[in-house]
Amino acid sequence: MITNFKGKTAVLTGAGSGFGLECARIGARLGMNLVLVDVQQDALDKAATELQAQGAPLLALKVDVSKADEMEALGRGVQQRFGAPHFVFNNAGVGAGGLIWENSAQEWEWVIGVNLMGVAHGIRIFTPMMLEAADKDATYQGHIVNTASMAGLLNAPNMGIYGASKHAVVSMSETLYQDLALVTQQIGASVLCPFFVPTGITQSHRNRPAQAAPEKLTRSQLIGQAMSDKAVSSGKVTAAEVAQKVFDAIAANQFYIYSHPKAIATVQTRLEDIMLARNPTDPFAHKPELGVQLRQALKG
Repeated sequence: MITNFKGKTAVLTGAGSGFGLECARIGARLGMNLVLVDVQQDALDKAATELQAQGAPLLALKVDVSKADEMEALGRGVQQRFGAPHFVFNNAGVGAGGLIWENSAQEWEWVIGVNLMGVAHGIRIFTPMMLEAADKDATYQGHIVNTASMAGLLNAPNMGIYGASKHAVVSMSETLYQDLALVTQQIGASVLCPFFVPTGITQSHRNRPAQAAPEKLTRSQLIGQAMSDKAVSSGKVTAAEVAQKVFDAIAANQFYIYSHPKAIATVQTRLEDIMLARNPTDPFAHKPELGVQLRQALKG
């Protein structure tokens, strides 16, 4: 149980918007030291200005989480400024959709680089620092939160590249939890699996490297973008509410964090498909008209 956050250090990737920013805001209110990390300089600067005005001691660094050398430099910067962090939020993420065979090699490298390798770098760089701190101080407590998605527990059509990366994050997080339990009782782990929540995820293309941008979006990619925009923008649960759930989960040492617990019924259906070796259930079984609309749209 972690109940005292005051004076503790948190590293937050994707801190310029969405869950990262909302978690940082909570951290500032709790009196934490904040390390804000984002690839978008203007968003990072705006977040840093806001949180500094609240009196939060902070370090703000522009970092591409997919780059090993930049993440390693981040680790050194955190160590020099605040020492080993107590909390790491591997939150940075990007989205891309369309029929799974239509994504280019460069798009795969971008999405996997940010969503998967960004989390991997955060784990491999900060976990040893945290374990060393725990070895030196029996009162030290730490926690790592990796942001996945409900797309890491389901396989929605027309967003395979995103789902593949988020399934990997869930897998890594479960293994991290198990591996930490082998060596320490002082550091925990959680995985955040939000459903459709208004963040900046549907506008990920604003930070897409030029080489990863398709010359022309395919029909399925345009449809995927429109569907995601509509679903995310109509979300009733806010990023701020989800951020509070994250801190509550840390305090309770809760591993799985859901924004929409009712959506788990769909995960149960998928797991039953696996257990019974039956073909994947129609994802539109509860709303057949959506499936009809999507098929018609794809046919043009």
